[in-house]
Amino acid sequence: MTAGAALGMPTGRLELRDIAVSFPSPGDERLVALDGIDLTVEPGQVVAVIGPNGSGKSTLLRVVAGLLRPDRGTAALDGVAINEPNPRVGIVFQEPRLLPWRTTSANVAYPLELARTPIETRRARVAGLLRTVGLESVSGLIPSQLSGGMRQRAAVARTLALEPRVLLLDEPFSALDELTRERLNRELLALAADRAATLLVVTHSVQEAIFLADRVIVLSARPGRIVADIAVPLARPRVLGDLDAAVVSETAHEIRRNLGEPGGLGASGEVAA
Repeated sequence: MTAGAALGMPTGRLELRDIAVSFPSPGDERLVALDGIDLTVEPGQVVAVIGPNGSGKSTLLRVVAGLLRPDRGTAALDGVAINEPNPRVGIVFQEPRLLPWRTTSANVAYPLELARTPIETRRARVAGLLRTVGLESVSGLIPSQLSGGMRQRAAVARTLALEPRVLLLDEPFSALDELTRERLNRELLALAADRAATLLVVTHSVQEAIFLADRVIVLSARPGRIVADIAVPLARPRVLGDLDAAVVSETAHEIRRNLGEPGGLGASGEVAA
């Protein structure tokens, strides 16, 4: 237990200091994905990360998840360095990555099995999570029998099984139709609020970033550097009608200006490649 948790203080504070990450590339030079990332996310905040393709957004999440060690700099959760995967940090990828031979309930239970959670506790927690994400009626089905939205809900429930304080989302709803994506985004915000979780969300959509986040972090083209940290002046809870507010247009303009591509957005508000 961290000192903050012991004192009853909010937990889930992320601190990134001078993060740099590079990868091998042809020739002698390395491909620099991130360079000099400094970012603090307070407990319970929702922060969206947006930037051009190749700007290191997914790489940043993998550093925070402990799946990738940076070349330089430090990442910490509640003052403790992140050097390996941590059950207090959960990540949801673009693809659900469910085990195809396991039922919905068995997929959600998998992290609890690995953690050797007692079976009665495991059953109760899985049942509660399935109710939360609305999948009780399909608990016995395997992934191939589920819709895309159901598979992603199952992936979110599985990530929540260990009750993480930080939830990382790497465009988990990007492959879904717009109506399903909007519904799942609303459900995601409700889940995060119920758990007072800290969220770091990667997206290519300016509209989605504004709807979800308290702050929008704009990354430059490779190597990814933070070029803007923009507050979203919308109260919570959010409803889709909020996107019609004048301040949303102003915020969207500021995000696009910092992306450096005033004409580089499609009709859906997606950042162009």
